[in-house]
Amino acid sequence: MEYLVKCKGGKGYIMKILLAEDDFVTRKFMTNFLSKYGECDVTVDGMEAVDAFMMALEDDAPYDLVCLDIMMTVMDGYQALMGIRNLEKERNIPKEKEAKVIMTTALNDEGNVKMAFELGCTVYSGKPIDQERFEQVLKKFGLI
Repeated sequence: MEYLVKCKGGKGYIMKILLAEDDFVTRKFMTNFLSKYGECDVTVDGMEAVDAFMMALEDDAPYDLVCLDIMMTVMDGYQALMGIRNLEKERNIPKEKEAKVIMTTALNDEGNVKMAFELGCTVYSGKPIDQERFEQVLKKFGLI
């Protein structure tokens, strides 16, 4: 009889993914793309993303991967990233156990890239998303 292991990377583990994207077409594409790698929760703005992230931490079921668009209504991706990293700090989550955050955006200028990394993003991915490169990144960080 096989048992599911409930630890990251263990047999039977399902990666938890949070996607924050306000554009319907991109949201649909990313959901279809990411769903083959794990359980994908979708939000349409940064505030919903931070709320979902907080609820997952409270349920002791944190996200492994967070994909944030920068240009969103209510709360942009930078603010959401700051909120997510602050929640992790408040709970004393060690750096190596923090969620991997990929900024997914059409803003590819040096200033935006620099700002995202200063705020704690793991990877910066320009749009349109290159699926092959995205998969390479997921492999590099041991998510797939």
